[in-house]
Amino acid sequence: QSANPEVAKYTESETHFSSDTDFEDIEGKNQKQGKGKTCKKGKKGPAEKGKSGNGGGKPGGPNRMNGHHQQNGVENMMLFEVVKMGKSAMQSVVDDWIESYKHDRDTALLDLINFFIQCSGCKGVVTAEMFRHMQNSEIIRKMTEEFDEDSGDYPLTMAGPQWKKFKSSFCEFIGVLVRQCQYSIIYDEYMMDTVISLLTGLSDSQVRAFRHTSTLAAMKLMTALVNVALNLSINMDNTQRQYEAERNKIIGKRANDRLELLLQKRKELQENQDEIENMMNAIFKGVFVHRYRDAIAEIRAICIEEIGIWMKMYSDAFLNDSYLKYVGWTMHDKQGEVRLKCLTALQGLYYNKELNSKLELFTSRFKDRIVSMTLDKEYDVAVQAIKLLTLVLQSSEEVLTAEDCENVYHLVYSAHRPVAVAAGEFLYKKQEPSETNILCHGKFSNEFYYCMWDCATDLLKDWECMNSLLLEEPLNGEEPLTDRQESALIEIMLCTIRQAAECHPPVGRGTGKRVLTAKEKKTQLDDRTKITELFAVALPQLLAKYSVDAEKVTNLLQLPQYFDLEIYTTGRLEKHLDALLRQIRDIVEKHTDIDVLEACSKTYHALCNEEFTIFNRVDIARSQLIDELADKFNRLLEDFLQEGEEPDEDDAYQVLSTLKRITAFHNAHDLSRWDLFGCNYKLLKTGIENGDMPEQIVIHALQCTHYVILWQLAKVTESSSTKEDLLRLKKQMRVFCQICQHYLTNVNTAVKEQAFTILCDVLMIFSHQIMTGGRDMLEPLVYTPDSSLQSELLSFILDHVFIDQDDDNNSADGQQDDEASKIEALHKRRNLLAAFCKLIVYTVVEMNTAADIFKQYMKYYNDYGDIIKETMSKTRQIDKIQCAKTLILSLQQLFNEMIQENGYNFDRSSPTFSGIKELARRFALTFGLDQLKTREAIAMLHKDGIEFAFKEPNPQGESHPPLNLAFLDILSEFSSKLLRQDKRTVYVYLEKFMTFQMSLRREDVWLPLMSYRNSLLAGGDDDTMSVISGISSRGSTVRNKKTKPATGKRKVPEAEESSSSDSMWLNREQTMHTPVMMQTPQLTSTIMREPKRLRPEESYMGVYPMQPEHHQAPLDYNTQVTWMLAQRQQEEAARQQQERAAMNYVKLRTNLQHAIRRGTSLMEDDEEPIVEDVMMSSEGRIEDLNEGMDFDTMDIDLPPSKNRRERTELKPDFFDPASIMDESVG
Repeated sequence: QSANPEVAKYTESETHFSSDTDFEDIEGKNQKQGKGKTCKKGKKGPAEKGKSGNGGGKPGGPNRMNGHHQQNGVENMMLFEVVKMGKSAMQSVVDDWIESYKHDRDTALLDLINFFIQCSGCKGVVTAEMFRHMQNSEIIRKMTEEFDEDSGDYPLTMAGPQWKKFKSSFCEFIGVLVRQCQYSIIYDEYMMDTVISLLTGLSDSQVRAFRHTSTLAAMKLMTALVNVALNLSINMDNTQRQYEAERNKIIGKRANDRLELLLQKRKELQENQDEIENMMNAIFKGVFVHRYRDAIAEIRAICIEEIGIWMKMYSDAFLNDSYLKYVGWTMHDKQGEVRLKCLTALQGLYYNKELNSKLELFTSRFKDRIVSMTLDKEYDVAVQAIKLLTLVLQSSEEVLTAEDCENVYHLVYSAHRPVAVAAGEFLYKKQEPSETNILCHGKFSNEFYYCMWDCATDLLKDWECMNSLLLEEPLNGEEPLTDRQESALIEIMLCTIRQAAECHPPVGRGTGKRVLTAKEKKTQLDDRTKITELFAVALPQLLAKYSVDAEKVTNLLQLPQYFDLEIYTTGRLEKHLDALLRQIRDIVEKHTDIDVLEACSKTYHALCNEEFTIFNRVDIARSQLIDELADKFNRLLEDFLQEGEEPDEDDAYQVLSTLKRITAFHNAHDLSRWDLFGCNYKLLKTGIENGDMPEQIVIHALQCTHYVILWQLAKVTESSSTKEDLLRLKKQMRVFCQICQHYLTNVNTAVKEQAFTILCDVLMIFSHQIMTGGRDMLEPLVYTPDSSLQSELLSFILDHVFIDQDDDNNSADGQQDDEASKIEALHKRRNLLAAFCKLIVYTVVEMNTAADIFKQYMKYYNDYGDIIKETMSKTRQIDKIQCAKTLILSLQQLFNEMIQENGYNFDRSSPTFSGIKELARRFALTFGLDQLKTREAIAMLHKDGIEFAFKEPNPQGESHPPLNLAFLDILSEFSSKLLRQDKRTVYVYLEKFMTFQMSLRREDVWLPLMSYRNSLLAGGDDDTMSVISGISSRGSTVRNKKTKPATGKRKVPEAEESSSSDSMWLNREQTMHTPVMMQTPQLTSTIMREPKRLRPEESYMGVYPMQPEHHQAPLDYNTQVTWMLAQRQQEEAARQQQERAAMNYVKLRTNLQHAIRRGTSLMEDDEEPIVEDVMMSSEGRIEDLNEGMDFDTMDIDLPPSKNRRERTELKPDFFDPASIMDESVG
């Protein structure tokens, strides 16, 4: 590293500067080059560049060889290569350049100019001759021609390891350059003027690489100058204080030489500050003012990021409304990354409370915009907006209204965790919570703690406080907790314990399972120990206090799931365990609520862990409880089912409550040894025979029996079971399915829904899937539903799922009009439909049963569209052909329903028929774009559709259309999915069903046939088939079918085309008889012009004019053949001529494009035009975003020190603010 000779001895105020910077000699021993009283400030003209400097224009100087620096005898690389590598010490590189500049500043400056050009990705080099004699605009134009046409990338956008650190190295180089030159070179009115002029010109270029790179360089240069200006301001203040202190001394002790020295120093600092202000004004007005609204988002983001740094670094000069307005306007930017930079820039300002007074006007104008950005579509922007509002809140609580705060409060429920966490922190800061009010406030739900876990962890883990609030009596003067507050506190306590014990986010809040760190695992274990030690003692007391409150007890009973059960033994807490078991037993006896009973069952399951020594103690208590419940149930059931006696309500209640308890425990515990199948079967069979069994008893008996079956299946699967066990389970399962099938016809809807749900589960479990995974021994258990059961299941779906919302009157208390009840009912119906569709997808029931589901796709799209569409997709993956047959079957069913309702003489423009056509169009879209994959399925679909259309002949004779002929209009929606050769095959198949008279008919009733034939002929350029032309009153006209020019589409192999004419699906044995057709030759008519493609609602009469009274004799067969052959030869010649003309045109256009590119030598390989508009297209919109602030784009005027005299006003601003601001506000 070279030593810098220009090092001056600064006074005590400057000792914080680096010793190896380019210090200025304040006493004038080393005068600055080009600096003096007679020197003109400002930028030099282009013609003056080569006339100043030492040895201007010399090719080299000391320490240079072939234009490259030398150090320690080794030739150094160019500046660009050094910065690109990013490994060298940047200060050493800059010092070498400064040394070179002092020996030959023109050559060194030329290296710096080429550095910026190369950093833009340009391969051109600015020569010394160009530098001396050409204007900047001419140099830039010349460099523009040197861009590589093969790529639009440039260093700032290139990917790869070698470019990874280029941007940071580039920015570091500029900062170090200014820092090392800040005491001498930047004031020589040559180097900085030349660099600023070059960067300003490049930033106005239409080439994106120049504009992007130069804007970044200019903004970093401005940031470095702001830092220099700040240091100058500090030095001026220090010098002024020293001068005042010296002058205030008595005359005898005053040093006049020091006063003169301080005055001279202050004068030079003042001149330097003026110079820096001019430089910053030139960059700000020449670059920033234009580029902050550039068309490229990255460039706009750079500008906003840097102005935020200026305002934070040198707030006295930049933190005012004249500069804040740019950040405020840009918060409306259409790109999220730019909006994000605005918010981060403002965060740096609001974080410093000393700056709040300067932000008052800005806050009042743009507060609403910041609040609205909390709902930004970009989550990162929303998070930063909330954080900014948190800083605003801390600076002044009066700024944000209650409505503003409420908008942020709601975001604690966001599914995006960072947004929720930021909103929770805002709420935490706003409430200034204590340990009591934040946990007991009624408005907080159980979701509240999730978003506050990071910012209020200690408070949320203060379970001792929560426990004392619940158990201890309030002190004198304290208000006791209300019931609502107690419920909220218990719920939050449960949530925080769950989070501490499990250490994973709630459902929908996490991005995946995250591996805990060692520190997190230790914290988790410590928290579980703390929870167990506290609540093992306190939980029995809490249960005793709230034993009659179902909601509180349900939440409290979940706590043992998060205990460390080993502590019961190691901590000698067995007596507290016994107390807990007694409380649970009492709760089971007191409550019949399902949630409470299931919570008790899960608690027993959590405590009955064979790994711990407490297992025996808990297992005995559980067995005693189940014994009592089973004995009681058998006894009550015997009395309840006695013949000849009418069971009263009290007996029914006793049976139901006991059955509820047993069912809840059977869900989590194996109760097989109590043989509950027999008593439940007796109960259900009696209900079928008598028909008067209470619905709740039936529902719980079905559920309990279902658990019995599943537990027995688990036993035979996990252990080596005997054949007798399998046979017994098979018998019980089939008997149970028969019982459920009987209850599908029950008068009570709740019973039918329960029976349907359980049936779907049992059929799914005991389907052929049960043998997967090597469980072939379970083959005897496979159960396939018969056709009657499948039919009943489908009927249930049609009767209870596909209904109007108003028809569903099953909600409790008649509250169907309530929105929540409607949503709950819809959710229940969706579950029922999904259960049946699962049977279809796993081929438990026949796929054709899905036809009744698919036909509801359009009518119930909003409610079940996603389920039906997914079912279509899955069935197509299983069997494409069968799925296609199912789709066409669903359309046939709708068509038959329409016929039954309206008769055969229906209107084809009716909404019903149009709805069927629209459904067919939707079905066609589900086949996708790959026609080869669905080729056979689409062909089979057309085959079935054609057979259905001609299935019912007209009783009035062949002169009238078949009864289902209109179905061909629906079938035509699938013609576009046929390959060209398959269209010909389908057309041949269609002709088998047509008679000669049918092909001559042109009445309205025959339009579906004409429409379908046209859809098969469309696009078939190579088809050899023909259609009979219509005979008009003007005579028979024969026109050529227009041929399309050759395209670049994929050609079907000839082998494939030849095989398509004998398609496999056509050769299958037909189950229906083809109508008798008149034997006609293969070529029966002339080829006519391709018919127009009309919309379904339009008439086809224009294509087939009908005036039968003016018939002419048709051409004879030989004449037709001869004429057609001649026409085909003419068509082939015309097609070849069109292809040759098209190829010549493409060649001519390609050559022209190459010539244009060679002339301009400019190419950007991105999605934007080569010559792009550098201003935002929405410039007018930004102009309209003015918030009525009386702003003006002012010169950068650095604030004076306390005793600084007034200075002359700087040159006026050439940027007219009238275009972007409202001057009416004075």
